[in-house]
Parts: sequence; C-alpha cells; structure tokens
Amino acid sequence: MATKDSQSIRSYMSEDFVGYWSHAGDDEPEPYRYHYNLDAVLNQMNNAKKSFEPYTITERGNGQEYVTIGRETNTINGHPHTALCMFVWRVEDQGLKLLREYIELED
Repeated sequence: MATKDSQSIRSYMSEDFVGYWSHAGDDEPEPYRYHYNLDAVLNQMNNAKKSFEPYTITERGNGQEYVTIGRETNTINGHPHTALCMFVWRVEDQGLKLLREYIELED
C-alpha cells in the first residue's frame, strides 16, 4: 500500500485500534486511537517514504491474532528516521485489521 489517503489507510485499522508512539528513552509513550487526526500526520510528511523490515511474525490465539516485530524507516525529505515497531493484527469480519501498534523512534 503506497498512499497518503487517510480513509484508505484507516480501512486497514480495527475500530478498536490503539497506537503508542515515543522516542527511545522517553518515560511514557503517547497513545492515539482509531479516530486520531491522520490527515494532520500525513500532511506533516509531505515528501516521505516508509519501509518496514519484519523480524518476526507470530501467530497467537489460534490464528485470531498475528504479532509482527520489526524496524520501520521513514525517509522524510531525504533524511531516514528509524523506529522499532510491534504491530498486532486481529482477524475481524472484513479480514485482518490493525489492532495495536507500538512505535519507538531510535533517533
């Protein structure tokens, strides 16, 4: 998926979605939920490209959830910003949906 359309991105998210974002070394991550202002985030990243390198994918709950751990790189205006990530996907009526994400920026 290569899009900056918030509705298209949100279609991959569970309505129960909760995300957590922080910088390495922060005491507490900042939470955000399904209805956060995704358009504002996308507008901040005008010239950005994202890539993800998965390290592990683990099935749990008899195949009802999948946990993916890896490194995400956002290249914004030519400068790479890396983060360690964990994504929890859940099987819902419409297929796999992103239930939770934990993103910790390394720089």
